[in-house]
Amino acid sequence: MSGTKGRMSAFGTGRDDARRAGKRMRMLPPRMDLPKGLYDPMDGRASCGVGFIVNLKSRKSHRIIRDGLNILENLEHRGAVGADPLMGDGAGILTQIPHTFFAAEAERLGFALPAPGDYAVGVVFLPQDPVKRGQMEAIVDDVIRREGQTVLGWRDVPTDNSRLSKAPEIAATEPFHRQVFIGRGRGVVDEESFERRLFIVRKVISARMYESLGGLTADFYVVSMSCRTVIYKGMFLSYQVAAYYPDLSDPRFESALALVHSASRPTPSRRGA
Repeated sequence: MSGTKGRMSAFGTGRDDARRAGKRMRMLPPRMDLPKGLYDPMDGRASCGVGFIVNLKSRKSHRIIRDGLNILENLEHRGAVGADPLMGDGAGILTQIPHTFFAAEAERLGFALPAPGDYAVGVVFLPQDPVKRGQMEAIVDDVIRREGQTVLGWRDVPTDNSRLSKAPEIAATEPFHRQVFIGRGRGVVDEESFERRLFIVRKVISARMYESLGGLTADFYVVSMSCRTVIYKGMFLSYQVAAYYPDLSDPRFESALALVHSASRPTPSRRGA
């Protein structure tokens, strides 16, 4: 008996254990698998997929691009698929501006880029109609100059739509992809000021498009415009991004970071983004 009492005093009775367990349960946060207030756990199942990779020493490499695209492809379960199984709700990648790559492309096209930070890259979706596209490009050029910046040149972005849907009503929405290179104006003293000026340029371009073309249409969209980063995206499934944009497979395309996104519900962006 004495041995039994000793064990009971040392380890406690079953009733004591239950009291302690109940106290610990009261200290735990409320269950997150039950609806509470504005929170519904079912909403978490419709979340987009996001991934990020960075070199902590800020060393740019093409490996970061490859690894970022690999992350994106592994986010396929987070992206929604349309009624057409080859069309998604959107996917894309943001990287630093690959200066070596763009400088070589600019030289091939007959213009030169200044040092990194002294120019920006604007990625634009345009209509396939060359006449309408020319009108929109003229507005972009005019706004950039009126805002005190310099148009260095334009570049067609190579694309490969062989892995996209061939349904006529879907294929007809594919935009024409171009990049505009913008030189920093004399009155812009640093990158922060340049980024703010570029934001204004985007807003003025949108207003001019609305005024000049009788309303802003879905044929025109500024994907990104920055002296630091560039975005390649579209209404894709996650695995289609790398296949659609050959730029992303060029070993000269280097960055120290990559941010990827796979959308699970409709977004404002358009299909060939």
